[in-house]
Amino acid sequence: MDNQLASQRIVRSSLHDTLVSHLRDLIMRGDLRPGDKLPEQKLCERFGVSRTPMREAVKVLAAEGVLRLVINRGAIVAETTPQEIEELFPIMAALEAVAGEQACRNATEAQVVRLRELHNQMVAHYEAGQESAYLQNNRLIHEAILEMTCNATLIGMYHQLLTRIHCIRFIAGKTEQQWKKALDEHEQIVAALEQRDGKRLGELLRAHVLDTTVQITTDYINRTPPAQRDVA
Repeated sequence: MDNQLASQRIVRSSLHDTLVSHLRDLIMRGDLRPGDKLPEQKLCERFGVSRTPMREAVKVLAAEGVLRLVINRGAIVAETTPQEIEELFPIMAALEAVAGEQACRNATEAQVVRLRELHNQMVAHYEAGQESAYLQNNRLIHEAILEMTCNATLIGMYHQLLTRIHCIRFIAGKTEQQWKKALDEHEQIVAALEQRDGKRLGELLRAHVLDTTVQITTDYINRTPPAQRDVA
């Protein structure tokens, strides 16, 4: 009996973690954007689960600030304020700086080669005007650097902020000059890793993140509030 109960708890935990991951992916891909109402029933049908594990997953993301619980409306994808942007980005910049230093010490040659491949793919997406694919590769590059650190605590702290930070990409609009500057910065980042220059990589990653803060804050203030959408 005890063994059966233990097994059930493991399955429940796995389902809970899986749902949290699925909801994160929907937000990260832009299927659910800031201001969108979470279509709970449709998502339950989509993932083949009951409302109980879905609501538990929602509570986790609400506790992290990714979702906002509103009376009589349910869960809403949180909209980040200019003040929160100014608070979140320096923290993310600091984490990425530490990650850069540790990645240079711990990355394998295969991981470094893979990062260069991801960067080349991102450049190709930029040249083809494929913004969604470009953003996905951008995310993969930064996450790959985090994985190179082999630091579970750092990775956990980073991912706790990542979803909220990435939601903001739908607020900001880059000019052609800003896109080119971002690509140039990524080239320098990859080169610093290839040279195992931890200090430089840390400085580049910190500056790369902080450079976006003023632009995003301005765009956020000037933007039109998004329409409320039900997305499944």
